[in-house]
Amino acid sequence: MIIGCSGAISIAFAKRLSDKYENANIHVFCRQEPQKLLPGVSYGVINYEDESSIEKSALKASSNGPIDLVIVATGFLHGNSIMPERSLKEVSLEKFQYLFRINAINPALIAKHFLPKLNKESFSFFAALSARIGSISDNRLGGWYAYRASKAALNMIIKNAAIELERTNKNAVIVGLHPGTVDSDLSKPFQGSVPKDKLFTADYSTERLLEVLEDLTPQQSGKCFAWDGKEILP
Repeated sequence: MIIGCSGAISIAFAKRLSDKYENANIHVFCRQEPQKLLPGVSYGVINYEDESSIEKSALKASSNGPIDLVIVATGFLHGNSIMPERSLKEVSLEKFQYLFRINAINPALIAKHFLPKLNKESFSFFAALSARIGSISDNRLGGWYAYRASKAALNMIIKNAAIELERTNKNAVIVGLHPGTVDSDLSKPFQGSVPKDKLFTADYSTERLLEVLEDLTPQQSGKCFAWDGKEILP
């Protein structure tokens, strides 16, 4: 399952998974059906503002059996006249509410309805795209208040969910994933300071992240990992 299909990473995940697992049932849920559809992939419409829509999506996704993999590829950094804050003077209630809704609350609601559908007989995975910038211990530059805080909140949600689900599903792995800086609309305004060897294509990033997931075990559930397999500390 891939939640979200408007970003470069989510599209790359769908393509790579459909190529790698030809016999798998791959579902992609979007706010609206995309114009370009990948062969062998089922699409569904999901309304993140309506919890009943999230619940129905989870039921649809698991109608033929338990789920092996959920990737939450939603997120927001800038747009709609919203840019990351450079100082406290730019902080606003509206920014915080909007970014927390998309980056933390929506993934929590998705976890609420999708985690119970994970496979219990073999390893199953729930991964949400997080960011190194959500690490409190790694913060050296400051700024970007709402985005940093919303990603830190997401990492706490992942940790909480991992602790809770371990009691009922010993085979579940719940993690945050940091894709690195991907050449996409999300990162374009901020690519000037990124070294060329650290600006990734979406295909490269998703390939690395899937390799990271394949090496994880339930003992690592609740943590956040970067594209290179290194753990990102809280």
